[in-house]
Amino acid sequence: MSDLLEQLEIRKELVEEIRKTRDSFSVEETQKSRIPMPDTIYYGREIWEQAVSALLCGKNLLLVGHKATGKNIFAENLAGVFQRPKWDISFHVATDAASLIGMDTFKNGEVQFRPGPIYNAAKYGGFAILDEINMAKSEAMAVLHSTLDFRRCIDVPGYERMKLHPATRLIATMNYGYFGTKELNEALVSRFVVIKMPMISTGNLVKLILDQYPAMRKKMAVEFAEVFLELQKKCEHGELSSKALDLRGLLDAIALIEKGVSVYTALDMGITNKTFDEYEQTLIRDTIRARISRKVERKDIF
Repeated sequence: MSDLLEQLEIRKELVEEIRKTRDSFSVEETQKSRIPMPDTIYYGREIWEQAVSALLCGKNLLLVGHKATGKNIFAENLAGVFQRPKWDISFHVATDAASLIGMDTFKNGEVQFRPGPIYNAAKYGGFAILDEINMAKSEAMAVLHSTLDFRRCIDVPGYERMKLHPATRLIATMNYGYFGTKELNEALVSRFVVIKMPMISTGNLVKLILDQYPAMRKKMAVEFAEVFLELQKKCEHGELSSKALDLRGLLDAIALIEKGVSVYTALDMGITNKTFDEYEQTLIRDTIRARISRKVERKDIF
């Protein structure tokens, strides 16, 4: 992963500091399986430098942006680059303090503490990825205030206070405008360094596609990227709902084409059918036809 940073032209001093940090903090053998080896790479030198600088300064990150900006991919990439075990926490309205920190459970005839993901990340120096943090209730997040600020500790009711491992970082992600989301309170936001994730550029999207499917012809990778970016524009202008904006769906469609599924059927499966509105489906298909001919076959793409 350090080689990747060099390819992205990340500042050399940052790359060197990452290596020093990795050498300074070992990972327990039992937790090494949690160190991610990302298949998908986030491209964007400026965002990489901002995030790496913040993490090296001991800060926690809040990645904010619209759907398909690569927030979760980037969070996993960061854990991989720093070689830290990763714990994923997906927030919802039922998330409470016990599911984050841990709770008592009855085991082997006695009451024992069963640690939650935040507790484990704090103990082993891991990266805790707080997905869709604006879906959680405020009272659930309040327990993390002492974890996120200068105190860097966890108070577990009935147990001792635990200081966070110096390598522990919390990386939260947040989408705009999803049903069930809400504004984060100021006290919580103030404990993060906030990075606004930009929409992916054509060049970076082409790199991502070719990384996933190196046998694909670059010309066709550009065409598929342009289809996605055109759908992105229509979503921004309110012509389409965000259901049509699915980067994973685009990559899935390319995988299906590589396996022999016809081009338009694969794109229907990966993108068009994600919305159940017939008008939107027609608009998506029209957008695809404007870039990709019906005559295009697998042999023209790979």
